[in-house]
Amino acid sequence: MDRLRLPKKLVWLLVTALSVGAGAGVLSTLAGDGAARSVLCGLAALGGTVQVLHLVLAHSVFDDAGTRRRPRTKADDRRG
Repeated sequence: MDRLRLPKKLVWLLVTALSVGAGAGVLSTLAGDGAARSVLCGLAALGGTVQVLHLVLAHSVFDDAGTRRRPRTKADDRRG
């Protein structure tokens, strides 16, 4: 059986986003909101976290192996 191999950055992003979403949902519940509102709060926090961390990782200067990569140039953007 072949295992699914995910990049370390993607796994870190997903675990962090799930933790933030769960934390927001729990805090919302403890604040006295209903279950449905707490779930929506957690999902909103999860979505926002994914957006922010994706932007942070997209501009990171390190690749998945932890080695420094060369900066992107405008020529790289034109090539795709």
